[in-house]
Amino acid sequence: MRSKLSRLLLCLVLAGLSTCWLLGQDDTGSDKSKSDTRTITGCLTRNDSGDGFVLTGQDGSTWKVHSSAMSLADHVGHEVQATGVVDHATTNNLKEDAKDAAADAHVKKSNNEHGDMTITEVQMVSDSCK
Repeated sequence: MRSKLSRLLLCLVLAGLSTCWLLGQDDTGSDKSKSDTRTITGCLTRNDSGDGFVLTGQDGSTWKVHSSAMSLADHVGHEVQATGVVDHATTNNLKEDAKDAAADAHVKKSNNEHGDMTITEVQMVSDSCK
């Protein structure tokens, strides 16, 4: 009896893992880029504590941004197009996948991205934010 129960449990675990793997292979056709380098267009502001910067994308995403290559302070209050490297890209992508899944299951209304990015290039689009 114990052997049958063990086999049944093993089959259930394998079926569950197989299902998870198959769902992980699903291409949802999302427009979100999952690369380490991203280009975001949006409004650059100072964060609440005033010692850093936040880029709010046109899509509602928010990014804590920093750069050792250029002065971001010159672009505060401007709409910019910023290119940078996502900090901890693998972890960030997993977090975004979890948010997408929660939004698909109607557990969470918004699945906007939030992350940290090191800016490597910035271009002013407009001298004021929309």
